Amino acid sequence: MRDFSQNHEWLSINTATVRKQRGAEVALDRIIDQCAARGIRAISPWRDQVAAAGIDRIAKQLKAHGIGLSGYCRGGFFPAPDAAGLAASLDDNRRAIDEAKLLGAPCLVLVVGSLPGALEGNAAYKDLSRARSEVHDGIAASLDYARGVGMPLAIEPLHPMQAADRACINTLEHALDLCDELDPQRSGMLGVALDIYHVWWDPKLQQQIARAGKQRLLAYHVCDWLTPTRDLLSDRGMMGDGVVELKKIRGWVEAAGFDGFSEVEIFSALDWWQRPGEEVLDTCIERHCSAV
Repeated sequence: MRDFSQNHEWLSINTATVRKQRGAEVALDRIIDQCAARGIRAISPWRDQVAAAGIDRIAKQLKAHGIGLSGYCRGGFFPAPDAAGLAASLDDNRRAIDEAKLLGAPCLVLVVGSLPGALEGNAAYKDLSRARSEVHDGIAASLDYARGVGMPLAIEPLHPMQAADRACINTLEHALDLCDELDPQRSGMLGVALDIYHVWWDPKLQQQIARAGKQRLLAYHVCDWLTPTRDLLSDRGMMGDGVVELKKIRGWVEAAGFDGFSEVEIFSALDWWQRPGEEVLDTCIERHCSAV
C-alpha cells in the first residue's frame, strides 16, 4: 500500500467539500486557486459550478495551475415518467460526457437516479424495478456514446437510504453486475466510483473490491461516517473523525490495482461547511497524510 504519510501527492478535492462555506457559495475559480496554493494536484468539480464559471475558462485555469481531474460530477438520473423525459436525460448525459472530455477527466461519475420526482417529494411512480430498468437502458445508451468520445463512465452505488430518490443501485455488487452485463470485455470504459460513505458497511465489500479490479475501479472517494449521524445527506465526517477503517479499505482498493487519487468528498452542513474553506483544505491535507 502506498505511503501517504509524507505528502499529499495523491489527494484530490471534490469541490462539494468547500463550495458552501459559512452559508455562501464559493466560486469554482477561487476553489481552484486555493487548491493550487496548497499543491493539491487534482479536483473533481460539479457541472453546475463549471457552467457558472464557463467551461473554457475553467479548462484554461486548470491547465495554468497544472491541476488535473480525478472525476467529473455528475451524469446519471436516467429514470423519467415518460419518453420525452428519458430522451432529455440521455441528451443531458451526452453533454456531460462532452464536458468531461473537454476538461480531461478520467471518468464521468454517474449518480444513476431512481423514482422520478422523489427528490421533490412527489414520485411519478413507485415501481423500483422500472427505475432500475430505465437506469440499465440509460447507461447502455450513454456507454455507446461514451465509447465514441473515449470517456469512461463510473457508476456510483449509493447507500440504501437514498434508494428512492438519488440512486437505485445501492451496493458495489449491484453496480458490478451491471458493468459485467453491459461491458463484459472489461474494456475500461465502464466501472465504478467507490465512495466510502456509501459502501463502508457492506459485508461483501472486500470481496467485491477484489472482483472489480483495476479495470473497474475508476474513482475512489473518502470521508468518514460519524456516530451519531445528525443528517443522512449532509453530515459526513472528516477522515479520522468517524468509525470507518479507512486504511484497511484503501489497502483492499490498492491490492485490487487502483493507483489513483483519494478524492475527499464531504457534505457537512453542520460542521465543515461552517468553517473557512482554507481551514477545510488544510485539514483535508493533514488527514490525507494521517488517516486515509
